[in-house]
Formats: sequence, structure tokens, C-alpha cells
Amino acid sequence: MEISAQLVKELREKTQAGFMECRKALMEAGGDIGKAFEVLKQKGSLQAQKKSDRQTSEGIISSYIHAGSKIGVLVEVNCETDFVARTEDFRDLVKNLAMHIAASSPHYVERKDIPEDILESARKKFDEEVQDKPEKVRGQIVQGKMEKFVQERCLMEQPYVKDPGILVRELVSAAIAKLGENITVNRFCRFQIGEGGD
Repeated sequence: MEISAQLVKELREKTQAGFMECRKALMEAGGDIGKAFEVLKQKGSLQAQKKSDRQTSEGIISSYIHAGSKIGVLVEVNCETDFVARTEDFRDLVKNLAMHIAASSPHYVERKDIPEDILESARKKFDEEVQDKPEKVRGQIVQGKMEKFVQERCLMEQPYVKDPGILVRELVSAAIAKLGENITVNRFCRFQIGEGGD
């Protein structure tokens, strides 16, 4: 099957994957861009899992100041080598993460970072909110609300602002697959005029 360069370009823009990877995925998916995206997503996730225990002691700190200078972000993203830290792809990823943080205002990097007392307080609040619902569905509703609560607050669980069809976690996984190194978001700080610290 012949895959057009335009189709490959479209998939590359969506996934940030390499030309040959996109072409192979499109061949595997019979030219269907949606299926090819899933193929790349799966491969990226698998590669990211394989690399996830590797040490990330290099990286960069980047900043982003939103238009109007009312919101600013500092973010530290780590990788395995200084070589990758200096690549344009890595720097673009970090810049995009900083812009995402400015737009989506996460509080934590991962769900494991949420303090237990914050989770417990949210669970109590949601339990109170569902008291008027039938008892057999209360647990499910609370679970759904808890999941939404976590997704809204954790950077890696949020839909990526530039492409809401993928999560930030998947964006990072695609970069891991492309650059061949483990990549971790270590920490970030978001400032907004008129807001104090949490």
C-alpha cells in the first residue's frame, strides 16, 4: 500500500514521532490515521515503560510567561543525558509542558504526589454530595468524582491543551519513544497575579 507524504506529515504533527515510525504505523493501520495514532501510542507506552526505571539526572529548567505577564511557570524536566537535554525536540517538549501548566493549572505532577489528607477531604465532600442518591450508586458516583478530581489536579493525567485527544502522560511517552531516553517531569511552579501559594 502506498502511503502519501502528506498523511505521514499529518501523523508526525499529531504525535511528534519520526518519519519512518509514522510511515510504518500507517502501513500497519492500512492508511487509517486514527488507527496509526493508536499503534504509535501503544508503541510509545511500551517503550516508556521499558525505560521508566532508568535514572534521569540531566535535563533543563524552562520558563514560560503568558501574554500580558499575569501568569508565569517554571518547570524542571529531566532526561538521562546532556546530549538529549540539548536537542530541539526535548526543549520543545519542555516549552510545551510549561505552556500547558500555565493554561491548565495543575497542582501536582503525578497522582502519587497528592497528599493523603487532600484526598480524604475530597472523598468526604463527595460522600456528602451524594447522600440524596440511591445507596447502591453512591460509591460509583464518588469514585467518578474522585477520578475527575485527580485528573484536574495532576499534570500527567490532564488532556494536553494543544491536543485534548491525548493526555500529557502520552505526550511525554511519545517523546521518550522518539528520543530513546527516559524523561520525567520533576517539579513545576505556577505563578498567577493575585493568587497566593496553596
